[in-house]
Amino acid sequence: MKIFYSPAHLEHAPGQEFEGGRMTPAVEVPRRVEGVKAEVERRKLGPILAPRDFGMAPIAKVHDAGLVTFLSEAAALWHKRYGDDAPPAIPSAWPSRGMKGRFEGDVESRLGSYAFDTATPILRGTWAAALAAVNGSLSAAEAVKNGERAAFALARPPGHHASNDVFGGYCYLNNVAIAAQWLRDQGMRPAILDVDYHHGNGTQSIFYGRDDVLFVSIHGDPSFAYPHFLGFADETGERRGEGANLNLPLPMYSGWDAYSRALDTAVKKIEAFGPDVLLVSLGLDTFEGDPISRFKLTAEDYLRMGARLAKLKLPTLFQFEGGYNLDALPVITANVLEGFTAA
Repeated sequence: MKIFYSPAHLEHAPGQEFEGGRMTPAVEVPRRVEGVKAEVERRKLGPILAPRDFGMAPIAKVHDAGLVTFLSEAAALWHKRYGDDAPPAIPSAWPSRGMKGRFEGDVESRLGSYAFDTATPILRGTWAAALAAVNGSLSAAEAVKNGERAAFALARPPGHHASNDVFGGYCYLNNVAIAAQWLRDQGMRPAILDVDYHHGNGTQSIFYGRDDVLFVSIHGDPSFAYPHFLGFADETGERRGEGANLNLPLPMYSGWDAYSRALDTAVKKIEAFGPDVLLVSLGLDTFEGDPISRFKLTAEDYLRMGARLAKLKLPTLFQFEGGYNLDALPVITANVLEGFTAA
């Protein structure tokens, strides 16, 4: 399995995030990727490769030009306004019902118009890290297109909460959506399976009106789990996309019994769609010890998950998403990959 990694993510190192009404230590940190990299190297799961640069065209196929421009210049604009020693850019106001988004002008109004939460700060190194993550995804997509059984985009920041013109949930650019669109442009028929604890609202919204890319998500019910406002079972797609979106929200504290049943349902939906490539948004925050999530999967369950996905017999791109138990994350991530390759 080819594994694509760039050290550019190290420059995106949030120290704090605003959560629960206060500043708390950030959980989406460089150690997440570095620990996984060490573990997959230890297990010899595949070569660690540098991604190649695909340029901006694949990003433009998925994301609004205004969002891309803003993300590329936000840190410079922020520090120009607040000084070189200012903390990272975090919005303080958003356009609510009856108000207008402002996508030009002052950095504060643009920040509030493009962001949807306070947990996704923009640092000086954020843009370079986000671009490197996209290139990792595209390099993995290219690998599976060219005949690899599987590839792993080991990158951060994650992407599945970013939509066409909004960023949030630790996500700036939607890595897996960009890779899926690139594969579609190569004539392939992609299916995306999101196994992160948090619903991939961004990925869903990007493909919601389309029937050429399937999106299936297993996640915590948004009645209690972030992102709260998408991810319900009655969201099945719209217009041509009706039936090409399947949400499988699960109750709080779900373990492998409930999760495996949902996974079986997801697999059947994928098989019925008839894809020729699978992209897995590999969130590992379903683990029983994750600090911000409420599922109860064990380390052994991730071996089972990988083996179950292998039974689809599809070229598979694994895209690193969430997972915040820094001690367990390397093991459970590698377990999915090992379960897949050993099946």
